[in-house]
Amino acid sequence: MSGGGGAEEEANLEFTPTWVVAAVCTVIVAISLAAERFLHYGGKFLKNKNQKPLYEALQKIKEGTAKADAAGFHFPASDETHALTKTEFCARKDKVPLLSVEALHHLHIFIFVLAVVHVTFSVLTVVFGGARIRQWKHWEDSIAKQNYETDQVLKRKVVDVQQHDFIKGRFSGFGKDSAIVGWLKSFFKQFYGSVTKSDYVTLRHGFIMTHCKANPKFNFHKYMIRALEDDFKQVVGISWYLWVFVVIFLLLNINGWHTYFWIAFVPFLLLLAVGTKLEHVITQLAHEVAEKHAAIEGELVVQPSDDHFWFHRPRFVLFLIHFILFQNAFEIAFFFWIWVTYGFDSCIMGQVRYIVPRLIIGVFIQVLCSYSTLPLYAIVTQMGTHFKAAIFREHVQVRLAGWAQDAKKKKGLKADCQPGEGSSHAVAGIQLGSVFQKRASSSEDGASVPKVEGPSE
Repeated sequence: MSGGGGAEEEANLEFTPTWVVAAVCTVIVAISLAAERFLHYGGKFLKNKNQKPLYEALQKIKEGTAKADAAGFHFPASDETHALTKTEFCARKDKVPLLSVEALHHLHIFIFVLAVVHVTFSVLTVVFGGARIRQWKHWEDSIAKQNYETDQVLKRKVVDVQQHDFIKGRFSGFGKDSAIVGWLKSFFKQFYGSVTKSDYVTLRHGFIMTHCKANPKFNFHKYMIRALEDDFKQVVGISWYLWVFVVIFLLLNINGWHTYFWIAFVPFLLLLAVGTKLEHVITQLAHEVAEKHAAIEGELVVQPSDDHFWFHRPRFVLFLIHFILFQNAFEIAFFFWIWVTYGFDSCIMGQVRYIVPRLIIGVFIQVLCSYSTLPLYAIVTQMGTHFKAAIFREHVQVRLAGWAQDAKKKKGLKADCQPGEGSSHAVAGIQLGSVFQKRASSSEDGASVPKVEGPSE
């Protein structure tokens, strides 16, 4: 795409001004997102009002919309005829349309291809990353076996912290007190043995001692898999801020700038930064224990905290991974779309010396994210201050949310009926933990959760 072109060239998206392509893409995406949000909130409203027939009718509309989107990149003959008529009208006025029928058709195809490639790459990342995480199951099984051995449980021994495998792997050797060396070690650690057995055992024990101390047999591995599956439901989608990136790229993709080449380094550098940070969180946990204790009785316990994460928000890492996977999918989708649509020698494609590094970087990102970054994310983000809803069974989560909503409604009714001093307490936010504070706790695998208690089964 270029900054302008002749009348014959403008029929092709390849020679359409970049600002036109970006503007039309913005309109298409904005309309699609607005329609999706309208159907989503409309469905919630009807469901809350118990309008089941209308809610089911809305679901049929959503299904029809999804089917239309699945084959939406083919323009109906009537639309093409109408667009051609407008083109002829512009020609009689000695003008050209803002975007030709062919260019609009190609842009629509690109949006569809981008969505398909992003979903495919996200699923592949979760599948291969999940396979690596499932290799840790034998560590969980070995720990569970040890817990059943009474003699091992009752026998508490004093351990030299500096001789603990976790500390030796994360807080020993040259430059252990240097912040720079620590970050460098974290950077290289993500490429080999990103999570060892001592890491897994120690982080698991720290989680259990913080959130479900009464149940040392808690199946941490199963909980971690469930939490990962819940998190990546959001990654498969394409949020509005990702479409903003697409529009900016289309706007800056001017012939001669090689924007597609330079922008490939953004997800590459972000992925390295995320992997380094996750490794460094484990290192920080080791440093905290090693600096406070010379010897401990029993198992070494790390203290999970949000302070170890960027902006004190572990979920910010998920946002970055979402952006990395989307941008990498965008690079690959854009390359193959140009190749199939305009050919390898197209001016949009660029020179081979810029193409090969892009493809190598794309493959590297996909492999590293599946092999290292995703498994690191799955275990390290459990080291935040709070646990995730996946600690409960799915039906328990639904019941908790339903009871919380009922409690809010009851509090609201009391506020309306009892004005005055009591109303200030009624309008206060209801925390999930306070609603069930006196109920027996229950979670899968019998986890006892002191901060957020669930109903007994």
